[in-house]
Amino acid sequence: MTVQDAARPGPANALTDVAGVRVGHAQRTGGGWLTGTTVVLAPAGGAVTAVDVRGGGPGTRETDALDPRNLVRHIEAIVLTGGSAYGLDAAGGVAEWLEEQGRGFRVGGPGQVVPVVPAAALFDLGRGGAWRARPDRGMGRAAVEAAAAQQEGGPVAQGCVGAGTGAVAGGLKGGIGTASTVLPSGTTVAALAAVNSAGSVADPDTGALWGARPDWETEFGLDARPPPAAVRDRARQRPAGAGEQPMNTTLAVVATDAALSRSQAHKLAGTAHDGLARAIRPVHLLSDGDTVFALATGRRPLLPPDALATSDPAFGVHQEAGAVNAILAAGADVLTRAVLHAVLSADSVHGPGGDFPSYRERFGIPRRNGA
Repeated sequence: MTVQDAARPGPANALTDVAGVRVGHAQRTGGGWLTGTTVVLAPAGGAVTAVDVRGGGPGTRETDALDPRNLVRHIEAIVLTGGSAYGLDAAGGVAEWLEEQGRGFRVGGPGQVVPVVPAAALFDLGRGGAWRARPDRGMGRAAVEAAAAQQEGGPVAQGCVGAGTGAVAGGLKGGIGTASTVLPSGTTVAALAAVNSAGSVADPDTGALWGARPDWETEFGLDARPPPAAVRDRARQRPAGAGEQPMNTTLAVVATDAALSRSQAHKLAGTAHDGLARAIRPVHLLSDGDTVFALATGRRPLLPPDALATSDPAFGVHQEAGAVNAILAAGADVLTRAVLHAVLSADSVHGPGGDFPSYRERFGIPRRNGA
């Protein structure tokens, strides 16, 4: 039995299973609008944060600050937003709220802080019908206020909310998804994804989800076996616009309560991209801006306090590496599961900006088991 086999989802099966982490959404639909913003709020005092950008067309803000070689060690919030580069304005509203709370990088006396707010945007312009309908500072503020008001450990809304409101995944409706796992060590690892991919989340010949595994049937209400012939026929009927070359981007945050260094967090952001590659094909294209953030709250030590005292010190580095490896592997797994939850939670959108059927509508799969 592997470490991953022994892991189990956290109580909410969400990013908020990492103690102290909160998630807030804000969105607007109708009247030409189909977009939104999601804020991941770290515990007060911030968290070690890193980023790994693999897509060829990213839209980001303050990601250079997350380089382990640079000054700022802790980040208070991460912004995922629609609106492409325009939507990065939402981060300004988050920074404004953080300043009011006295949260940020201290540069002087009381109240003198500069909130460093990393952000990444996905492309959803015009999907509600109006090209200029995009997130702004007000929407960012609404999202961070929603995060601050969330009960610790509470559920996270999924599907067509926040940054996933206007998301599309390979011609099907995308959205927000989240998942978590608790390792045998007690460490929690969780992910949240805004799935807006140029690549497909399903096999075009069978309709089977790329990322599904048979042992996940209970969690998702379906397994990885090819759908029946009738469903396969639907799979071959490509969604409208599926042959176009869209601008997209899948965004994600992977979080843990483990005490990771900045370089270890950077490694987690990188290996978590494997989870995207398992669930989306192809991924990391020039028309994607795929970006994964990693956040570590440091509330749990990597190893029990007495671990090194009871073993040969020469093997301490291997013990720590083993603990980090378990987190790295879990990060990829939970991100795959978060992508599946996003796709299975999304509802169809039919409007002036286009027709985006959900995976469940297209293949006639009813909702069950909380998916």
